[in-house]
Amino acid sequence: MKLSLAARVAALTLLCTSWTAAAQTLSVSDEVLNQAKQRFETQFEGITVDEVSATPFNDLLELRLGNDVLYTNSNVDFVLQGSLVDVKSRTDLTAQRLEQLNRVDFASFPLDKAVKTVKGDGSRQIVVFEDPNCVYCKRLHQSLAEIDNVTVHTLLYPILTPDSKVKSESVLCADDPAATWMAWMLNNKTPPAQTCENPIDELLALGMSLGVQGTPSIFFEDGSRANGWLPADQLELRLEEATTGKSAASEPDNT
Repeated sequence: MKLSLAARVAALTLLCTSWTAAAQTLSVSDEVLNQAKQRFETQFEGITVDEVSATPFNDLLELRLGNDVLYTNSNVDFVLQGSLVDVKSRTDLTAQRLEQLNRVDFASFPLDKAVKTVKGDGSRQIVVFEDPNCVYCKRLHQSLAEIDNVTVHTLLYPILTPDSKVKSESVLCADDPAATWMAWMLNNKTPPAQTCENPIDELLALGMSLGVQGTPSIFFEDGSRANGWLPADQLELRLEEATTGKSAASEPDNT
């Protein structure tokens, strides 16, 4: 069976962590960028452009609308939505840019409202939005069973069924939420039904504000995220990358 061109390009594309990994962004004057913004907003009345940036390609500009990315030229003769791929480095610049825009300040998470599970020295941390009836959340915990030295902050995010909210509340109201949660996720031991004041509505609002549309949704210490289950080897790699990224960000700039 022949692969479509789009599928073949995707298979060959490598995601990198910075624009410079592909090609240097070209220098474009502020006047050109501002004019492109004004032209776009005139053509598409009611739509505000948050930022116009140069790309590595001549007369191709990036338009940022919130966390969405479009492309145009300086005259706004066209608007392109889709993946911009640097053929030379096989880098998906659009995916790379969206990953940057979707980074979250890890310190902003309400960890006091999470179900906390510590493995080993707990030196590495992740925040995970989870639904108790999510099959892939359970698979994620199977992956975590193979990983050491990590603290998992589970933010209960019951979006699948009404029973999800019942189970989430029962976990949060348990005498030992972490043990109750793990007994359910790993051993299918149903949490004893309990009710109490809980932060579920707050966590749902937080997840929606971050664009969490499914579970599990994993956030790493460097602000990056992964949507969905990861096998143990990939999860370990992301944990190491996040640790390296966090360390690099905290180093003083002596230049």
